[in-house]
Amino acid sequence: MTEMFDENLFIRGLEQRKATLGAEYVDKNLSSADEFNRPFQEAMTAWCWGFGWGDEAIDPKTRSMMNLAMIGALGKMNEWEIHCRGAINNGVSKEEIRAIIHVVAIYCGVPQGLECFRAARKVLEEGNL
Repeated sequence: MTEMFDENLFIRGLEQRKATLGAEYVDKNLSSADEFNRPFQEAMTAWCWGFGWGDEAIDPKTRSMMNLAMIGALGKMNEWEIHCRGAINNGVSKEEIRAIIHVVAIYCGVPQGLECFRAARKVLEEGNL
């Protein structure tokens, strides 16, 4: 591990990342990391998941809902799918996902809302929701 961050923050982040995205997904990402991207994977786990998600002021379900709105607004659909799965793991309902997409469409445009609906349909069908 690099010396760029606190190991405790990494451990807390790893726990939160696995709780949201699933241990299999996280372990696969970390085990496939190489010299080139390992420092990023470690820093992202510590910073995003340890520092950001580790802050208990916002519960995981609310944080997942915020992420879907922000990532949807950015149009990063691969990440949106990943976080949609995580949102479901954190208790976000199908109806709540639909409402989030409505907000994305209102503020970011109908085409972006349609992209979110396409991604959500794929994720929801995987989970048979």
